[in-house]
Amino acid sequence: MSRFGDLLAGRTTPAPTPAPAPAPEPVVEPVVEPVVEPVVEEVVEEETEEEVEEESEGEPDLSLYDMTKRELEEYGRTIGVELDRRHGRARLISELQEHLTDDEL
Repeated sequence: MSRFGDLLAGRTTPAPTPAPAPAPEPVVEPVVEPVVEPVVEEVVEEETEEEVEEESEGEPDLSLYDMTKRELEEYGRTIGVELDRRHGRARLISELQEHLTDDEL
C-alpha cells in the first residue's frame, strides 16, 4: 500500500517491504561448431604451345552481339578501328561491321 494509505490507517511506521524476487539464472546455450567441408581444387591442364597455335590459326569464334562495349573496343583496335565507348553497343557493332565489310571489298 502507499504511504498515504498507511497514514489513513493510523500506521506511522512503514509496512515491511517484500523481498525482491531472485534473478532468473542465465540460459547458456551450447556452442555448435560449423561443419567445414573440405576444399577440392580443380586440376587445370595447361595448353601446349602447339594447341594454342592451332586455335589461333582458325577463324576466331566470336559474336559481336555477345561482347561488352569494352570488348568491342579492344577487338576494334586489333583490326584497326578506334571506337568511342560513349556510344551505344549497337552503334559500336555497326561501325565494326562497316569496317569488316569495307575490308572484304
